[in-house]
Amino acid sequence: MARSNGHKIELTAYDDLFQTDESRAEAKLSKIRDIPIAEIDEFPDHPFKVLLDEDMEQLVESIKRNGVMTPTTVRLKEDGRYELISGHRRKKACEIAGLETLKCEVKELTRDEAIIVMVESNLQRSTILPSEKAFAYKMRLEAMKRQAGRPTKDNYSPVGNNLEFATSSDELAEKVGESKNQIFRYIRLTELVPEILQMVDERQIAFRPAVEISYLSDEQQYSLLEAMQYNDATPSLAQAIKMKKFMQDGKLTDEVIQSIMQEEKPNQREKPVFRDERITKLIPKSVPRGRESDFVVKALEFYNRYLQRNKDRER
Repeated sequence: MARSNGHKIELTAYDDLFQTDESRAEAKLSKIRDIPIAEIDEFPDHPFKVLLDEDMEQLVESIKRNGVMTPTTVRLKEDGRYELISGHRRKKACEIAGLETLKCEVKELTRDEAIIVMVESNLQRSTILPSEKAFAYKMRLEAMKRQAGRPTKDNYSPVGNNLEFATSSDELAEKVGESKNQIFRYIRLTELVPEILQMVDERQIAFRPAVEISYLSDEQQYSLLEAMQYNDATPSLAQAIKMKKFMQDGKLTDEVIQSIMQEEKPNQREKPVFRDERITKLIPKSVPRGRESDFVVKALEFYNRYLQRNKDRER
C-alpha cells in the first residue's frame, strides 16, 4: 500500500499489513527447537556450578518422564554452533538421561547481552555460593559498563570519583537487590586464591574476613593458608584487618602471619577431637564441625544396644 507524503511515496511493510498477533507468536515459537546437545557449547567462564546432587537426580527422573518442560536459552555463534546461556542444569540432566537433543529458545544476543541474561537467570537459584555471586557480579558489571561505552576498570573499590562507574554499580545494585558496597565486597572475593575461596564456599571462613584477606597477594594468601592449617584455625575479622594493615605498611611477613594466627580469640575453632584416621574416616562429612563426639557417642550407644540384644537372645 502506498501513502503520499508530499513528493515522497512510502510503502508500508508487508509484515506490518498482514502479520497478526497469532503469526507473531508463531514466529517466536519457531525459535524454540530441539538442538543436538553435541552442537551446544558451554558459556565461557560460567560462574555457576552444576552439582550432581539429589536435586539433579530428581531433575533427571523428571526429564525422563516428561522431557524438558521449560526450554533452555541459547544463542547462535559465528561458527554455526550454539552457546548455552541459561539452563546448564537442564542440559546436564539431559546428558545423564541419555538424550541427544535439548529443547532450546534461540535468541539473538551480543556477548554482553548474553552475559547479563546468563547472570539474571542464574541468580534466581535458591542457593548460590559466595564464589558464584562474586564472579557473576563481576562479569555482569563489566558487561554493563561495556554496553554503556565505558572503559573497564580493574579497581573495584567502592571509594572513587568515577561517576560513570558509580552509575553502573548503582544500576546493578538496584537490579539484584543488594547494596553497592555489598556487591563490591563480593567482587573482592574473586581476588582470593582458589583454596581460600573454596573455604569461603564451605563456610570455613566467614565472608567479611575473606573480603579483607582478598587484599593480600597470592603469596601472602598461601602463607596464611599454611598458618591456618598449622594452627587449625581461621582468621577472625579483627585478625584479617590486622594482616591487611601490615600488608599496606609493607610489613606482612610469614612470621607476622603466623604470629597473628597464633593469637587466642573468642571464635577460635575447636581442635579436632579425634586424630585417629580410622575414626575420622567413618564420620560422615555432613556431621557439623564440633559435633563429631556426639555422633561417635550415639553410634557407640547404638552398637552397645545391638550387643545387648544379641546377649539377651543367647540366654
